[in-house]
Amino acid sequence: MLAPALRRRLLIPLVAFVAIAALASASEPAPITPTKPIVFFDGKDVADLSRFYTWLGPLGKDNDPHRVFTVVDHIDGARAIRVSGEDWGGIVTRDAYANYKLILEFRWGSVTWGSRKDRARNSGILLHLQGQDGNYKQDFKGHWTSSIEYEILEGRMGDIILVSGFVPDSKDKIAPRLTMTQSTERIWDPKGTPKVFTSGMGHLHWQKWDPNWKDVLGFRGEHDLDKLLGGWNVAEIIADGNRLTYFFNGEKVMEGTDVSPAHGKLLFQSEGAEIFFRRIELQPLPR
Repeated sequence: MLAPALRRRLLIPLVAFVAIAALASASEPAPITPTKPIVFFDGKDVADLSRFYTWLGPLGKDNDPHRVFTVVDHIDGARAIRVSGEDWGGIVTRDAYANYKLILEFRWGSVTWGSRKDRARNSGILLHLQGQDGNYKQDFKGHWTSSIEYEILEGRMGDIILVSGFVPDSKDKIAPRLTMTQSTERIWDPKGTPKVFTSGMGHLHWQKWDPNWKDVLGFRGEHDLDKLLGGWNVAEIIADGNRLTYFFNGEKVMEGTDVSPAHGKLLFQSEGAEIFFRRIELQPLPR
């Protein structure tokens, strides 16, 4: 049994975290649990960006002077969202969601930009956004918001990144966390030992990722599941209460439990590489 003094020392950070999390979520919209499919884009019945707003860091909300996010008429015979990658940020859902299956169909383009022009093509899905847009930076002009990421990166598809965020008028941070079973440090193994992770503890990798990964354009590991450049990939995420399960092209690549937060808005990234989205949809979980 823990001594009273030690219990108090352990309890104080936990209470502080709960207070910070409560403050951050106080102004968040109540999350929607889908009871039928919610289509954000399918190129047919839903073929515009009206279900999102844009966030581009210092450029702010709904200010996209370089037209990073557009709908193009003909990518492999259908409409798609083109994300140029020129400015970093994302398109963000207007509502928060919980308890859903997310399906994203995407493929890379050929254009890369700036500091990432010769590096692995990069994008991602930020889940369960919490707090003010851009709170990754203390001035709230960051490109990202506190969240849990499904990494879309050549050679590292389906990694988890826990993204912290600042709270207004405070130096404290919102710190997402989860428990992952691992066999080797930060490598998911469903038969491994549980460990609690929080933001700042590094990327969490899928079982078969290449440990010799290099941040170079076109990187491909021996066991990577990516389609060849120009092929369409499918990222799937099941958010079931406080459990997150990631799939990539039909294979389970990551799982976390005791996930916090367990709801929030969704952001689809622009991060230095051209990418096309042809389907973004939430489906209800089986009852």
